[in-house]
Amino acid sequence: MIRLTHVGGPTVLIEVGGWRLLTDPTFDPPGRRYAFGWGTSSRKLAGPAIGADAIGSVDAVLLSHDHHGDNLDPAGRALLPSAGMVVTTVPGARRLGGRARGLDPWQSVVLDAPGKERIEVTATPCRHGPPGSRPIVGAVIGFALRWEGQQDGVLWISGDTVPFSGTDEVVERLEVGVALLHLGGVRFPITGPLRYTMTATEAVELCARLQPATAIPIHYEGWAHFRDALGDPPPSPFRRIPIGEAVELRA
Repeated sequence: MIRLTHVGGPTVLIEVGGWRLLTDPTFDPPGRRYAFGWGTSSRKLAGPAIGADAIGSVDAVLLSHDHHGDNLDPAGRALLPSAGMVVTTVPGARRLGGRARGLDPWQSVVLDAPGKERIEVTATPCRHGPPGSRPIVGAVIGFALRWEGQQDGVLWISGDTVPFSGTDEVVERLEVGVALLHLGGVRFPITGPLRYTMTATEAVELCARLQPATAIPIHYEGWAHFRDALGDPPPSPFRRIPIGEAVELRA
């Protein structure tokens, strides 16, 4: 079994095979405005359901990117030194130093420790905005997690991305059991209609091609720049984890 706890935003605690893995740590309280570069900014509207001091030990952090406050905020950054490893982008690993391991898309690292399931972590491609935006928004990756005996396929964390050729590659190359999908349809006033993450409609279309056993939306609430509400109830095929609660799924 795999246990997933949605802390809030993009932050999920993944417990499987004896490992405690944390995605994109964001633990700041609400109220602050964060700059994202090139004239863009956003205010945090909701804090985490579980504080950094209550999250417990973390074996590894899966960090899609380090340079945006809605994916790594100061409280989340303060947690990194206590994690056994940080897996992130190549530029992010250079910035973070220490035990950060940088991966380009489709590169892998293995988590291996006595008494724990061996997990292969593979970086998957992301494009965090419209065509040509990478020099502005920076490098971002998602993650595919494989371990022995998976019944439905890999656990895939999309990272902040819009649909593009890289998500087509994910559909072609991966059999996905559980998908954690970064949504929110991020937009900023200064760039008008341009979007920087998937909308719910785009994610539904992606799931129709990907056919995961379970699709769980994250990164869709708690910030002013999230412009695409998930709705209640969420559209099929999404299974929403209430913020602060956990679900157990077949691994």
